[in-house]
Amino acid sequence: MTQRPDEFVDLINQHQQGHALPREFYTSKAIFDHDIDAVWNRNWIWVGHESQIPDPGDYFLFDYGPESLIIVRDRAGQVRAHLNVCRHRGSRVCTEGSGNARVFVCPYHAWTYELSGKLRAGRDMGPEFDPEKWGLQSAQVIVFQGLILVCPGTDAPPLEEALEQLAPLTEPFDLGNLKVVHAACYPVPANWKLALENYLECYHCAPAHQEYSRSHTLKSPREMEALLPDMSKRATAAGLPDHVLDLTGESAIAQGSEVFYRRYPLFDGYKTGSKSGKALAPLLGRLTDYDGGATDLELGILNYLLVYSDYVVGYRFIPRDVQQTDIQVVWMVRKEAEEGQDYSKEDLTWLWHVTSQDDERIIRHNQAGVNSNFFVPGPLAEMEWAINDFYEFYKTMIAKSLACDPLPDAKADLAYRAPTDRISNVS
Repeated sequence: MTQRPDEFVDLINQHQQGHALPREFYTSKAIFDHDIDAVWNRNWIWVGHESQIPDPGDYFLFDYGPESLIIVRDRAGQVRAHLNVCRHRGSRVCTEGSGNARVFVCPYHAWTYELSGKLRAGRDMGPEFDPEKWGLQSAQVIVFQGLILVCPGTDAPPLEEALEQLAPLTEPFDLGNLKVVHAACYPVPANWKLALENYLECYHCAPAHQEYSRSHTLKSPREMEALLPDMSKRATAAGLPDHVLDLTGESAIAQGSEVFYRRYPLFDGYKTGSKSGKALAPLLGRLTDYDGGATDLELGILNYLLVYSDYVVGYRFIPRDVQQTDIQVVWMVRKEAEEGQDYSKEDLTWLWHVTSQDDERIIRHNQAGVNSNFFVPGPLAEMEWAINDFYEFYKTMIAKSLACDPLPDAKADLAYRAPTDRISNVS
């Protein structure tokens, strides 16, 4: 879309600041299709970890909406991302979810591509055909401490400066020395924005997540602030930086980057996010002890990680259709840890499995209510302030995609965060 559709803009204009979005943003197929182009194709997506493709030729697929990406390590050891679309007549080139390939061969007409994406051969295309012009379309790639970020579009938002500032804060965890030990998918019959909004607030945590609320203080900002000073001392002693642990400070890493870091305390008696409060796996990186805290990490508006002292949980909300979203949860521990000896997969995954099951239920009911013709967008609570920030980001992306002026209420400074209110962004 290069023009500003009147109906679309009218819907944006109907949005009342501090309230939920109008119903159509969660029910319209046309808006969903535009979301894929305006938001998902034009932003960085956390697709996985380098440990998933250790050797040349190793690859895995990452799909969302109608799109499919091939994430591969080429012969030179570089991580690349290609659109999984044959340049001949559009067939999917890779059909297996992961594996190791010497080359990529389209199953339709056998066009053959190097791991770099270069077309090696287009069978029987004649002497005038130039294979140099018909390689796989590439996506942009950033590898940050082992985490693979991909932007499918050509106009990627700037991220390098923010990641440079983030690097010393996450360095003690040694995120590059992780491995994926479990991944789970929780399909929910709801629009992707409802799933993401749920993650961005903890207003629902106390009534909806009984297991989670026993250990995590985000459900109660006052209790969290009371426990913060002691956790900060333990964090510093354990080897974590101390200048970002104050919840009353600004959480943005760099202006306009949508990259954030914030560590907060668990309740007393909990070393990590576990059922018993006891440790679940070996300490990450160069940490020397458990500080009883957890780090919220946001790498762009679509990517969220929760970093404990001994394991990492990654969350994605993958759009499949207008009211079909996959909640993807990924568990990672330090690379040297051995299952059965250093950690139990059942114990490690327990908390975020039951929490994700809760989320599937409440998001499903949320969508069912929003589908009603009687739905009227209600006001957001103070603990839901991050949802309003998401709306401003979303409306700005829509305005950019429509090549029009910023829409009403869209902030120029998307990195703004109320300094005393960054208290909730975990489901």
